[in-house]
Amino acid sequence: MNVFFLGGMGALLLIGLPVAFTLGLLAIGGMYFFNGGTFAFAQIPIISYKSLDSFELTALPLYVLMSQVLLVCGVGKDLYEMASKWFRHLPGGLAIGTIFCCTIFAAISGSSVATAITIGSVALPEMVKRGYEKKHVLGLLAAGGTLGILIPPSIPMILYGNITGVSVGKLFIAGIVPGILLTLLFMIFASWQTRHIKDKPATWAERMEASKKAIWGILLPVVVIGGIYSGLFTPTEAAAVGVVVSFLIGGLAYRNLSLKNLKEIIFHTVQTNAMILFIMVGAMLLGYIMTILQIPQTITEATVAWDVSPWVIFILINIVLLVLGCFLETVSIIVITVPILFPIITSLGFDPIWFAIIMVINMELALITPPVGLNLFVLKGIDRSNTISEIVKGVYPYAIIMILFIVVLAFFPEIATYLTGTSTVK
Repeated sequence: MNVFFLGGMGALLLIGLPVAFTLGLLAIGGMYFFNGGTFAFAQIPIISYKSLDSFELTALPLYVLMSQVLLVCGVGKDLYEMASKWFRHLPGGLAIGTIFCCTIFAAISGSSVATAITIGSVALPEMVKRGYEKKHVLGLLAAGGTLGILIPPSIPMILYGNITGVSVGKLFIAGIVPGILLTLLFMIFASWQTRHIKDKPATWAERMEASKKAIWGILLPVVVIGGIYSGLFTPTEAAAVGVVVSFLIGGLAYRNLSLKNLKEIIFHTVQTNAMILFIMVGAMLLGYIMTILQIPQTITEATVAWDVSPWVIFILINIVLLVLGCFLETVSIIVITVPILFPIITSLGFDPIWFAIIMVINMELALITPPVGLNLFVLKGIDRSNTISEIVKGVYPYAIIMILFIVVLAFFPEIATYLTGTSTVK
């Protein structure tokens, strides 16, 4: 059975079929051959409906809409200007400021691709002009963009919570400290790598002016994350509040929301959400037939019965996720693997919230590992003179930092779980 699904998935992906349709076709084939022929097809609309019938999942299109509004309004440019003014006097200061800017925008958008596009388009020409080596700039932008899925709000965390039943609010809170620490590690390395470059300090008047322009971009994550942490909002309610605030920022503060912009915002929001939800439906259909065939149960029982340390299995899981990240994008990996990995992790006694953070960092790695790392292609698209190999040369030290950070989290899980115990979020 496993050979049927793995072989079929590999063959369909190799011929270029989209992941959602690959999963759906495998599910339909499994239903036909292993679950009663065409009579089993009656389950397709029922499973499709149930896979999307979730109040928590409402947060997904709302956060995507919020990020699209801010992307169109130009918040990223002001954030970058503020960061460059405050940090450029330090050794490698513009590199530090760029990663800081990626962190703030990540907390606004929840999307790594949106972060890489927005900050990359502003920072790349500016940093190269100021003497930063291009491959170093490309590397820190690709890595900084990945922070968009670790620092809440995070689309992968919403998907993980929806599939497993773990509180999305707790997952968001759990991502704060690891996100800040990983940001600091990126900053330290970027500063060391570009330590020979030091720009003229900005005046305090310039810093205050830049901060005044960027205040609206900083305000939004404070409202969203602060509301969730304090228990004032659920993650879904926070998403709705965030959308309202983002439209107010675009309409009243930036005053650049036109009908043309709204059309672009709605189109990209629908496009992104349709892709994610199609993949979810396909994965749930495949999960149904795999459950009928007891494949997850068999894998879990075999894993638990395996006479090795749980940490050996943990290492193997991370290796599998790293390999999958080279060929699939993050949404596909999550919806395919979480239904199988979650019972294994819980049966071995690992904390599901801690494992979610481990998995999200693996998904960050998936965004910068060739041949399918999305952030690599985003940066190539910003400047066609960039080559994938040049970007990979710049980003691989950050990938090593992420892997080492996973090791640190394995030894100190409290980094991810401490805040969840101090918050009133449910």
